[in-house]
Amino acid sequence: MKTVIAHPVPTNIITGFLGAGKTTAILSLLRDKTTNQRWAVLVNEFGEIGIDASLLAGGGDGELFIREVPGGCMCCAVGLPMQVALNQLISAARPDRLLIEPTGLGHPKEIIKVLLQPEYRGVLDMRAVVTLVDARKIVDERYTRHETFRQQLEVADCVVANKRDLYAGDEVVRLRRFLDGMGLGATPLHAVDQAALKHEWLETSSHRTVGSSDSAAGCVPILNGTIHASEEPLPERGYLRKTHEQDGFFSSGWIFHPTWVFDHERLYGLLSGIGVERIKAMVITNRGSVGFNLADGVLTGMTLEDAADSRIEVIASAPLDVDALERQLLDCVRGDLREQGR
Repeated sequence: MKTVIAHPVPTNIITGFLGAGKTTAILSLLRDKTTNQRWAVLVNEFGEIGIDASLLAGGGDGELFIREVPGGCMCCAVGLPMQVALNQLISAARPDRLLIEPTGLGHPKEIIKVLLQPEYRGVLDMRAVVTLVDARKIVDERYTRHETFRQQLEVADCVVANKRDLYAGDEVVRLRRFLDGMGLGATPLHAVDQAALKHEWLETSSHRTVGSSDSAAGCVPILNGTIHASEEPLPERGYLRKTHEQDGFFSSGWIFHPTWVFDHERLYGLLSGIGVERIKAMVITNRGSVGFNLADGVLTGMTLEDAADSRIEVIASAPLDVDALERQLLDCVRGDLREQGR
């Protein structure tokens, strides 16, 4: 069965390394989008449990559709998870715009190659690839020599130096020089705070040759397949643990029963003290539902309207003692709402 798409969908890739601010950027775009426009977001996460989709869902209106592909680069895994998710999303949403957020360790050239396949002719209208960068990282060879970091810059139609408010001096100038040294002198560079992208940056036509931007209608085949690793039911113990390893990074993630309540202060203290690259979490606490985000050693929290369950994802550049961390997380559980109701 196929779904007919009357007009090619304007499509943007919002990419960047771990902690660059991709999800925050998409939230900013969603807040400012034209009312009643139907937008779709395809989210790819490095970890297995999936958190970003829930965060994005809280920032949209009724015209927002989201699909999530957890567990590493979506174009590399077995079973065509990217095509399955993409086709199902387009067929269900028939969006006015599609945003694709690869994992910070994803391979953007491979993702673009998938989007330029003949079956997406007349379906997708490839617009700008926007790459977010924390320009403070430009002096760190762990980033500048990393193949994925460089590839994210190479594919960019627009580079955005995010977190400008945290820069101490000439970070943007250094980034411009680095781009020039890569032969990317013609790539526009913007500097912003809080990942505040401008909508006009999305409209730039991609510098790649894209036959899929033809105005003729296209057809999307409906592919069957399971996308979410987190669809597994929770075991009797009340929580599920998932781990993943790719390109020298290690993720450990947990999903906890929705009736479990965490102690906010104890959990904040624990997460603040873990020396890792990234932490993302949506947690039900004694102070309500809270989202936690750790990047560059700084943990921030935000109040959420609601959380369906509690999810915590930790990404490190070295193997973690996952069992020890799990015990520490369980020590932060304050109680179970089911027991309080007895």
